[in-house]
Amino acid sequence: MGQEKNRESCAAPPCQLIEKADELAAFARQARAAQMLAVDLEADSMFHYREKVCLLQMAANGTTVVVDPLKVTDFAPLHPLFADEGILKVFHGADYDVRSLYRDFGISVNHLFDTQLASMYLGETETSLEAVVNRRFGVALDKKYQKKDWSRRPLPPEMVAYAAADVQYLIRLARDLMGELEAKGRLTWVQEGCRLLSQVRPQENNLPMFLKFRGAGRLTPRQLAALEELLLLRDAIARQKDRPLFKIMNNADLLKMAMSLPTDLARLKECQALSAKQLDMYGQSVVAAVNRALQLSNDQLPRYPRQRSPRLSPRIPRRVKQLRAWRDETAAGLALDPALLLNKSLIREIAVHKPKSLEELARIPQMHRWQVEAFGPQIVTLIGTMP
Repeated sequence: MGQEKNRESCAAPPCQLIEKADELAAFARQARAAQMLAVDLEADSMFHYREKVCLLQMAANGTTVVVDPLKVTDFAPLHPLFADEGILKVFHGADYDVRSLYRDFGISVNHLFDTQLASMYLGETETSLEAVVNRRFGVALDKKYQKKDWSRRPLPPEMVAYAAADVQYLIRLARDLMGELEAKGRLTWVQEGCRLLSQVRPQENNLPMFLKFRGAGRLTPRQLAALEELLLLRDAIARQKDRPLFKIMNNADLLKMAMSLPTDLARLKECQALSAKQLDMYGQSVVAAVNRALQLSNDQLPRYPRQRSPRLSPRIPRRVKQLRAWRDETAAGLALDPALLLNKSLIREIAVHKPKSLEELARIPQMHRWQVEAFGPQIVTLIGTMP
């Protein structure tokens, strides 16, 4: 406790800034002898239309490196390192990093351990890296560069040191967490979750865009057509300006315009969705987009896809209620977030399938092996008492 972190220079923690392919290859060869590899990255999603990894930080066997992907373009030396099942890759909040590594460098991660997920399964409620490191090691991580544009060059030495410091504690943290999870009998729970995390991939951006827009399901077909036109407009502007979508127009404003269907600048101003500056820059284009939607014939209008739920027995809500009560009581006894044991969707699937055996329970697609092993007998017994 009381340990302090000095971010004044890249020498604390000691790190190497890698800007050449041969330097990256040398580190990859050295790291193949390690048992653990700590990994983190910095990206520029707050500043550009198409986000990219701008720094990759790694630590192994006492060596910390910060790789500059804007200088090093060949990441092939890292592929066997990240694929090696004998090396544990340690992340904190791995989902975004795993997707980004695959998207930008074609890197697949095998044998992953997520210290944030592990912290959650130990009952910790504040699970950001700074909160966990502060609580466990008495170290206050400085996050002053968290929202900086990491794509800008040259990078000041203090930003390089800041990036390097985020992997400084991961290996020590992972060892501590694995020991505590093992003692509580929960290590396999986290390991199964980590295997699933290692398989996540970037989402495909398929049209229509409104399918991934929250609130689109409440719109009429005409409003939905307007929303799609507005989404296409925003995307085109953001691409041309190389700005993130939210810095062009935010989602709430798009929804407001799609619902009010302003056909001229006066009506657009009345709906108060855009600032004066946005009205000046985009007003005419917004009105044109809305009018294109209004000119569509009824048979050309999009329909929001809705899946009809199968007709269910009236007993199912009672089963859900009983399962939820059992889950909440069990989670409280373990000092865990109830959703970590069984989430809402899985409770409903169990209630619908009403498994009579562990084999039937295991066949429910969302069910994890650890859930069957740790709680399966209790769930099957509980189900057996229900009508």
